[in-house]
Amino acid sequence: MAETRYVDPIRHPSYASQPTRDVRAWLLLVVTVLIPGGVQLLFRRRRWAQISLSITAISWALAIIAIVAVLINRSFAFTIGTNPFILTFLTIWIPVVAINWVVCLFDSLRRIRLVTISQKVRRRFVAAFCALLLIVVGPLAWGTTMLNSQRGLMSDLFASGKAAKPVDGRYNILLLGSDAGKGRTGIRPDSMSLVSIDAKTGKSVIVGLPRNMQNVPFPEDSPLHKHYPQGYNCGNECLLNAVFQQGEQHKDEFEDPKTAGEQATMDAASAITGLEVQYYAMVNLKGFEKLIDALGGINLVSGKRVPISSKVDPTTGQHGPVKGWIEPGEQKLDGFHALWFARSREFSSDYERMVRQRCVQTAMVKQLDPATVLTKYQAIAKATPGAVSTDIPSSEVDSFVDLALKTKSQKIESLDLTPPEVTPSNPDFDVAHQLVADKIEEASQDSEKDKDALSAPGRTLSAAAGVDAGIGSASESEPQLLAQGAGDGGADKGEDSDDKSICYVP
Repeated sequence: MAETRYVDPIRHPSYASQPTRDVRAWLLLVVTVLIPGGVQLLFRRRRWAQISLSITAISWALAIIAIVAVLINRSFAFTIGTNPFILTFLTIWIPVVAINWVVCLFDSLRRIRLVTISQKVRRRFVAAFCALLLIVVGPLAWGTTMLNSQRGLMSDLFASGKAAKPVDGRYNILLLGSDAGKGRTGIRPDSMSLVSIDAKTGKSVIVGLPRNMQNVPFPEDSPLHKHYPQGYNCGNECLLNAVFQQGEQHKDEFEDPKTAGEQATMDAASAITGLEVQYYAMVNLKGFEKLIDALGGINLVSGKRVPISSKVDPTTGQHGPVKGWIEPGEQKLDGFHALWFARSREFSSDYERMVRQRCVQTAMVKQLDPATVLTKYQAIAKATPGAVSTDIPSSEVDSFVDLALKTKSQKIESLDLTPPEVTPSNPDFDVAHQLVADKIEEASQDSEKDKDALSAPGRTLSAAAGVDAGIGSASESEPQLLAQGAGDGGADKGEDSDDKSICYVP
């Protein structure tokens, strides 16, 4: 027996020399770090080792498979981060891995027996042990928290319905700004725009829809078509932003009564633009304020002063004294000021306001970078369900994240269906259809030119990306934009203001 112990320093270190004991301690620590359960197998704790090594083997196999899949197809990384079933599994599995690792580590420390290590090595060993606990357990705990937040976000925000296919190679998503709140009956969308995205390239066109557009038609398959076969044409009260309430009044006729207002507005947007709208995303404007704050604010350049107004006096219909101003020039806006910048009506037209709203949308897209998401994820995840609702199914989120990254790298084109091309009080929808079709065709051609520029000899990726993102054009127009309305407090009160270029995203 003594001879066996002498030749087995792993299980019987008391018979080994001091240098051998020190090496043994480091060896057992490294084995536990890389292969939790390996030390337990060396000490013949087979049942424990079998469970721990199974957990370790499954974890390494899953990690290798995921890495290979992501290298083959980038979108698989988005699937991991957005699929509710994968997120639920990882939220359970990662704590199991962490617990297994910690238990094996402390059991290995017990078997190492610190008293067998030389005093000089012991201090380094204890420091390394503590560092490993922080390095491994900390990220695993943080990762579990992030995954749980992401799982909750996917469940709360996205729908569980069927995925819609792109139409003519494009996804068309209606963006609604909801003004529902205290003192209001029902929802009357405060802002409306249709985002048309090329399903392959991500090249996007934002079509601004005036909320005061009249006589809007409905497709023949819309439940509201039988109520308004000649369009929603009952006078000045029958505006585009009132269609939402019409949907809610006839909700039992829609496929999903809970989202009848959204479906009705999608139908109207389809008939106005000539594009089939597959999805909607509605932003609660109060939640929008919290979301901007969670992002840490947004950066944009304002071309004129924008007022922060007092409440309207119900007896006179007039605003009270202006409470403050968002000044012209480059601004970093928090949620409160970004909301006012997007919504302010005083001293401006509805069409100018549409440009400001699109400017805020563009700023959010450009500034929602991975670093911001990772460092402020908890706040963003907490704010998003209260700020946004959508019928995009969770199964499609990974594809849309991939598209969003493509969109972010390109210049976002825009078109407003406003005067002089389209008159909201008496719109010609054939003209509107042609304007939209022409703008999408133009954007598609620009996207093809960008591809050719990237593949041209001597053209660098960074140079082409600068053109795609609109770098250069903004700086050329900056002096003109900053000069517009800067000295008069935005005194232009005309309904059909020609000054629509009032802001941009730096």
